[in-house]
Amino acid sequence: MVIQRPEYLEFLKEWKDQQIIKVVTGIRRCGKSTLFDLYHDYLRSVGVEEEQIISINFEEAENEPLQDYKALYEYIKSRMIPDKMNYIFLDEIQHVQEYQKAVDSLFVKKNADVYITGSNAYFMSGELATLLSGRYVELKMLPLSFKEYASAFDGTVSKEELYRNYVYNSSFPYTVNLNNRRNIHAYLDGIYNTVVLNDIVARKKIQDPSMLKSVIKFMFDNIGNLCTIKKIADSMTSAGRKISSHTVENYLDGITESLLMYRVGRYDIKGKEHLQLLDKYYLADIGLRYYLLGTQNVDQGHILENIVYLELIRRGYTVYIGKMGSAEVDFVAQDCDGNTEYYQVSWTVHDEKTLERELKPLDSISDHNPKYLLTMDNDPPISHNGIRQKYALDWLLGK
Repeated sequence: MVIQRPEYLEFLKEWKDQQIIKVVTGIRRCGKSTLFDLYHDYLRSVGVEEEQIISINFEEAENEPLQDYKALYEYIKSRMIPDKMNYIFLDEIQHVQEYQKAVDSLFVKKNADVYITGSNAYFMSGELATLLSGRYVELKMLPLSFKEYASAFDGTVSKEELYRNYVYNSSFPYTVNLNNRRNIHAYLDGIYNTVVLNDIVARKKIQDPSMLKSVIKFMFDNIGNLCTIKKIADSMTSAGRKISSHTVENYLDGITESLLMYRVGRYDIKGKEHLQLLDKYYLADIGLRYYLLGTQNVDQGHILENIVYLELIRRGYTVYIGKMGSAEVDFVAQDCDGNTEYYQVSWTVHDEKTLERELKPLDSISDHNPKYLLTMDNDPPISHNGIRQKYALDWLLGK
């Protein structure tokens, strides 16, 4: 089953034929290659001929000879049609040594429209970002949104059951084709170990993979909790795994650069300044948490918070944890025009004291930007002194 990814596809359409490199980043198996397939279909539908599309996936064994940038450039040049636009797709290009040289050489050709993907954040750092500064746009892909996931089913399954399956079975696109938990577990095992071994251990030259996996387990178990490097090191040490703060910092860099987790900083709403300490971390896919840790000690509120965070960044917001005096606002979301929205996330607020606790930080904000309280209480929309309470699943579905 191929699930449509309309927002991502629209991004590629908007930049078609523009003299700029299109870079698609995202964790492994989030759907980058399938997005290219969908875009190829679109190109054909608007009259692009098959020979104008040059597509290479560097994770396929037959393309290993092209992992030398000179060989890659010569191969593509030999296939390009001189008097027509050529659409060049280079998938998982981080496998090509010095790939930035081939990309730059293609970029300067007037009849080359170049699209590249990579499975980690650091492939767009360093030399390539410097070399191509101002000459690329980046599309940051995630696994399926709840709305995209729901589109794969026929409408006979309730929103609530879909949500349970979404978080438990995973949001990686291919898992909708797997019909039992054993197969899903095996699939997630492959993703997890590939990310850990290829994107973190090999890249960071980590000598103790078992210690790295212990840190990952700790982080998966603490999504949505305020963390410092020292707190993580102290917690690991007290659990019998002595580790230095420097090593923890190196591991966290690897975990976030692999796009396995996202680091979210704090923002002082009143002082309008970014704070340096006490970040939070959220997972790219909650199914990986269940795969690694099982169903014990699950904080459903933090899981929902994680899902809301991912949805906000899908919708193009830059997201921070809000600090308002001693209180905390779950998310401060800013769009590209600088407009701000505030979000509190709670599993349920049917208890009056819980509702009061969740509303208090939002009430204390004096500006007039939109404020939302998202919960799993399937109640009609309510306004609390201007704070809009919404059913989280309707919000995730764009309703």
